[in-house]
Amino acid sequence: MGAKYSVRSAFVVLGLVLAGGCAQESPPLVGSLEWDRIAVTAELAEPVLRWAVAEGQRVEAGEMLLELDPARQDTRLAQARAQLSQVEARLSELASGARIEVIDAARANLARARAAQEDAEREYTRVDAVRKQELVSAAALDQALAVRNQRRAETRAAEAQLRELTAGTRPEQIEQAAAAVDAARAAVRQAELTRQRLTVRAPRAGRVDALPFKPGDQPPMGAEVASLLVGEAPYARVFVSAQRRPAFAPGDAFDVQVEGVQQKFPAILRSIRNEASFTPYYALAGDDASRLVYRAELVLQGADAAQLPAGLPLTATPQDASGDAGE
Repeated sequence: MGAKYSVRSAFVVLGLVLAGGCAQESPPLVGSLEWDRIAVTAELAEPVLRWAVAEGQRVEAGEMLLELDPARQDTRLAQARAQLSQVEARLSELASGARIEVIDAARANLARARAAQEDAEREYTRVDAVRKQELVSAAALDQALAVRNQRRAETRAAEAQLRELTAGTRPEQIEQAAAAVDAARAAVRQAELTRQRLTVRAPRAGRVDALPFKPGDQPPMGAEVASLLVGEAPYARVFVSAQRRPAFAPGDAFDVQVEGVQQKFPAILRSIRNEASFTPYYALAGDDASRLVYRAELVLQGADAAQLPAGLPLTATPQDASGDAGE
């Protein structure tokens, strides 16, 4: 029971703080100082070799942040290049056609087949003449005929082989080989790009906020290996109560007081959400609606604001007091 009443009392106090007194000026908006962040992730699960920057260091776009071990990817790249060399050699072979030595061998094979055919033709003619005199059996004539026909077939095969060699490679074969070369080149390019990504670089200019892994660590694929704070200036993230929400619009001017800094910073309201934050389903109407808060972002102005770190608490006050909605 005591915990229940304590929680209810806390909600009452929060409502009073957000709403403010009717007779007094509305309290300032409270929040924290933030920067836009970029998470730089690892594309491969490789060990960290070394860091090139330190936390808090200012970096430019494209500057090296860290290097992952490239040994495994270098092997993949060498394999892709070897496959490219293989298919390029195959394409060159098909485009050049048969070697002259192979064609000469085919011509010699054809000459041998023709000579064997002529001998078989003469033998068949002789056996046929003798058979007509019934000096040999019909089986001998049949055998001579079969040998002759076989030699004719061997001659035709040798002629076809020579024509194939002298006609060159078919266009379809060259096109297939060229497509294989294009695919192998794309594989090499992909391996090269992956190899380059093992040297992690800053995608934008900014300040290094966090380096969660140390040399020797092996972050998993997709893990955040560096966090950068980017942008020209930080912004104040504040929460506006439901009563004061209608009074604010993007472009409104504010004065921001950062904890621990004497200087006040002018700020411009960049955005304010239309949906309430931290809203339970039962707090949408009636008295509970006073507990609704809306997230807003105020961009700090001036060169000095760019030196402020993230995470500091702050308060923001509208420059035009008449614009407060709490009175």
